[in-house]
Amino acid sequence: MSINNYREMIVWQKSMDLVVEVYRLLKHLPREEQFALTSQIRRAVISIPSNIAEGQSRKSFKEFTNFLSIARGSLAELETQLFICERLKYLSSEQIALPLRLSDEIGRILTALISKFTKY
Repeated sequence: MSINNYREMIVWQKSMDLVVEVYRLLKHLPREEQFALTSQIRRAVISIPSNIAEGQSRKSFKEFTNFLSIARGSLAELETQLFICERLKYLSSEQIALPLRLSDEIGRILTALISKFTKY
């Protein structure tokens, strides 16, 4: 692997952008969701770049692939939670459009990386 540091990875950088965008959105959720949905969304979105970083630091393709898979699972969890916010009318489809676009892009990159590293 030619990447020496997870911070060089585009997928990690985009995941960090996603964290910032989601945190901005969470300010619009009702206070009664602070310890339920808001907390769950924070855990999911933070898990994405965290697992990418941890996996890359392991220096084993098998371990890295496992952590990328966990990040992809957290991404799906986040998307589901954003759709829940939309259905509950806490957020509009316009508000969740950017995080969903970022999520889609991150998901494609994660899938490609998992496919690439599974060959090793």
